[in-house]
Amino acid sequence: MSGLRVVPTWRHGQERLYVCLTNGRNIAWYDREAARINLLSEDRREDVLDVLGPFLTGRVVVGPPPVPTPAELARLSLHPDDDLAPNRPGEALQIALDRDPGPAHRIRRDPRQRALEAEQTVGEALDRLDGAGWHTLHSVPLPGGDRIHHLAIGPAGLFAVHTLYARKQRVTVADPMVALGRRDPQPLLRRVRADADRASYALTAEVHPVLVLVGPSGVALTRPPREVRVLGDAELEGLTRLGGVLKPADVEALHAMARDRHTWGKV
Repeated sequence: MSGLRVVPTWRHGQERLYVCLTNGRNIAWYDREAARINLLSEDRREDVLDVLGPFLTGRVVVGPPPVPTPAELARLSLHPDDDLAPNRPGEALQIALDRDPGPAHRIRRDPRQRALEAEQTVGEALDRLDGAGWHTLHSVPLPGGDRIHHLAIGPAGLFAVHTLYARKQRVTVADPMVALGRRDPQPLLRRVRADADRASYALTAEVHPVLVLVGPSGVALTRPPREVRVLGDAELEGLTRLGGVLKPADVEALHAMARDRHTWGKV
């Protein structure tokens, strides 16, 4: 027995198969799309090929990763259970709904479903920025049961993104209060700023708070909110037009740090 195991992961519809030691450390991964097996440990070459054998399709190239960066090596050293990158938009909500779907018949739609729809809409929009040098982590867990809906890292900096389902409703923002339609206003902007502050502490870098409204019929701002950007989901692409702050190497290093679950353990 080689003591190796294969752990599949998915990201933006692409599958990678990681080969892990018993302690969870990765020593190789198979990229189906590139038809390549990347080895981090040449002395386990035969064992890696043997354990991946049932998953291989067609001819593959086997060798060390092409010019790995320090950020890539840090990422590959993560145990799969500690890697937040595979999280889907709304991961925590999806798990909660799977565990407790609620009554089969209810008059009103479960508010968790609306919140999930909002996170999925915003998450998909942020994921489309990948080609512009961005990385997005979804459903980043914080101590105490809180979480950051999305953490976007790119040339323009770091952004803690909070989503709010507002389909066909008028939104009124009077810092720190946010009101949907005729509902009582809630101090949501305090939460948005607090999430960004906690992320800044964890990453030792400035993180900008963003509130994204999904599908509002209109937005009224009594005055510009302090520090918080308020955007519609169709405006997220505008983040790519902000001035460049981070170099590509900085983006990769911050992404490698942020995707490690342990980074968020004491914020």
